[in-house]
Amino acid sequence: MRIPAGGAGNIIGSGIFVSPKGVLENAGSVGLALIVWIVTGLITAVGALCYAELGVTIPKSGGDYSYVKDIFGGLAGFLRLWIAVLVIYPTNQAVIALTFSNYVLQPLFPTCFPPDSGLRLLAAICLLLLTWVNCSSVRWATRVQDVFTAGKLLALALIIIMGVVQICKGEYFWLEPKNAFENFQEPDIGLIALAFLQGSFAYGGWNFLNYVTEELVDPYKNLPRAIFISIPLVTFVYVFANIAYVTAMSPQELLASNAVAVTFGEKLLGVMAWIMPISVALSTFGGVNGSLFTSSRLFFAGAREGHLPSVLAMIHVKRCTPIPALLFTCISTLLMLVTSDMYTLINYVGFINYLFYGVTVAGQIVLRWKKPNMPRPIKISLLFPIIYLLFWAFLLVFSLWSEPVVCGIGLAIMLTGVPVYFLGVYWQHKPKCFNDFIELLTLVSQKLCVVVYPEAEGTSGTKEINEDVEEQRQPIYQDTLSKDKDSVEQPQP
Repeated sequence: MRIPAGGAGNIIGSGIFVSPKGVLENAGSVGLALIVWIVTGLITAVGALCYAELGVTIPKSGGDYSYVKDIFGGLAGFLRLWIAVLVIYPTNQAVIALTFSNYVLQPLFPTCFPPDSGLRLLAAICLLLLTWVNCSSVRWATRVQDVFTAGKLLALALIIIMGVVQICKGEYFWLEPKNAFENFQEPDIGLIALAFLQGSFAYGGWNFLNYVTEELVDPYKNLPRAIFISIPLVTFVYVFANIAYVTAMSPQELLASNAVAVTFGEKLLGVMAWIMPISVALSTFGGVNGSLFTSSRLFFAGAREGHLPSVLAMIHVKRCTPIPALLFTCISTLLMLVTSDMYTLINYVGFINYLFYGVTVAGQIVLRWKKPNMPRPIKISLLFPIIYLLFWAFLLVFSLWSEPVVCGIGLAIMLTGVPVYFLGVYWQHKPKCFNDFIELLTLVSQKLCVVVYPEAEGTSGTKEINEDVEEQRQPIYQDTLSKDKDSVEQPQP
């Protein structure tokens, strides 16, 4: 596994084609927007170092869900999983799909914004098509990812190269200090916090390797290497892409565009301007595919711990694709398309993401205190998690103050997981009728989707398969209480 390249590839996504407008709009000046991009990259690197220590101390796939569950117990882990399943994955995929729609439709509506209904319809078609591809074949899904990643690299390379050419021509009016820090709105600390949320969306994916820790070769060496190579590289690319944008557009022109790279291409590429929307559309199409492709890992980790219905971790008996998880993710993402306002969705998902990033990093300090002698192949200074938590507190407090409704909805959805946890996971002795209903529902879902647990695939004979599936189904409604108690008292190294 080529870790460093893969690390950068998982971070660089559609965010750089949608977040620049949100960052600039909230920052209030070009100079402050560039500072936001740089600081967000530095904070991302600090968070990644904290996660690297946790990743080798608790070497489980599942990322922050596994860490939070082991350190703080079953309820905290379940809430992380609950919000990821209901909010984070669906919202991320909705934003990427809407970005795809914007870049496809914007050239067809050169003098105005594309209609909302058209944006949402095209985004839904994109999601349905890619869900079908991922359900049909793992090979098709990986080939789609390989092919469409080229679009992302082409678009960013073009933007940065054209930006360098512009600077060489002397087109850097908005990069001169006196112009860069010229405010076009009153500075506001709450809006600056939202600018950081918008920027952090573009850096999403920095903790991807923690979701596959069990699969990494030599994680003690490769995790830090991935961080030291990929995050500075991504920060460089993002900062220079934003510098390139303002060499061709004024802040007002950038804010007036819903497809920044398209406007940039129209300004500089002339008759070849069509390259930009096609490249970005390819990139975002691949981004939706990649998110669908990787989401099943979290579903499997949750079902393995008894925190999700077991059927969500099952795969097709012949195609080996996680059909139930993909269908669930697709439906929940389609529900997010009730709005086409990408920037509200980014604030919504960014707030919830940062909330649990902070909880996870706080868990690193708790683990140092509770288990000081626990083996830590990677051990960083406690100054790093403290810096991260200070920034985290600033971001959450002022984001909530600036966008109370959007952030409050995210918190409310998270808290709905508390009764679900106690009724569905913590409560051991459920009525027999409830257990029978869950078993029937699982069996019907298995028959409709033709799926079994991955461990069951290699067994011979119907009896063995049924026994394996039954054994894996049990954590939904049995033995979870003792498991949660164990996870609180004895985090697994």
